[in-house]
Amino acid sequence: MRPILAALTGMVLITGAVPVPGLSTARAEEATTLRVGWTIPAEEAKYWMMRRPAAFPGLGTRYTIEWVQFQGTAPMTQALAAGALDCATQSPLALAQGAVEGGLKADIVAQHVSEKPGSFSVYWAVRKDSPIRTPADLKGKTVGINTLGSGIYGPMALLLRRSGLDASRDIKLVEIAFPLSEDAIRSGRVDAAVMNQPFAARAEARGDIRRLFALSEQQPDIVHILEACRKDFVARNPNLVRTYVRALTAGMRMALADRPETLKVVSEVMKAPVAVLDTYLLKDNDFARDPGARPDFAAIQRMYDTYAETGLLPRRLDAEEFHDPAVTAPIE
Repeated sequence: MRPILAALTGMVLITGAVPVPGLSTARAEEATTLRVGWTIPAEEAKYWMMRRPAAFPGLGTRYTIEWVQFQGTAPMTQALAAGALDCATQSPLALAQGAVEGGLKADIVAQHVSEKPGSFSVYWAVRKDSPIRTPADLKGKTVGINTLGSGIYGPMALLLRRSGLDASRDIKLVEIAFPLSEDAIRSGRVDAAVMNQPFAARAEARGDIRRLFALSEQQPDIVHILEACRKDFVARNPNLVRTYVRALTAGMRMALADRPETLKVVSEVMKAPVAVLDTYLLKDNDFARDPGARPDFAAIQRMYDTYAETGLLPRRLDAEEFHDPAVTAPIE
């Protein structure tokens, strides 16, 4: 636990906390405050709660949220394991690794974005004039990925395996953050790199970038980010957690029902112009969102099987370990 606490201390000092006005830190037997981790992008339900709290009954009066921003899901996993957060955004892989390696016990309570047939799928791209035409052509090439060991590695490794390549031996993987992938491809620093929204829409608009393969070719219903709460916190505060999940459910419905307002909300959070967000957000070239924020446990299970097969998890994990129907969206 000491390494987790050490890492957490550094992260909290960097990210800091953004409290809701009027936040009370007092803890009764049934808490009235949640400490919630969040990140950018694709958490529209949370962004609505942050920026339009008056739309959520009781938020800021009967209960409050201490919002803590992080740069990714892995440090939030550490914070959950250390008891410094009550709920947080998670990727299926980060949550699984926290459970296997850190003893984290948590419930998946909602889902933010996933992939579905017809929606955007994370993909690897090359320059339009590149001689690379198939995944097999990547042998011996330099390939960008957002983070070594990230959740998208497993599906990518299986796709390459179908083409006769071993991702750990036959390509050179280098870390390149999503915002820098386009420039890395255009400059020739890498032969291929991973594309995610909103950066994929920007690259496609500029042209001369060609899609090579997408994660949907391995699994069409990949879950990218979900919401999880610590089981011990849920056990002590079931009413508060249900209230929070009810707000997430409502927030997702609001986000999907009023796209013009959602563009404004997301612009306020991401500091991105509405005109840029309008090129993809909640369109066909964006990720899929369940209207009730319902977690797809069957899809998560398929992902866990993939992670075990490709060595990202040391053993097979049962997604039902994270399922408590009493606190799972949608809650009306």
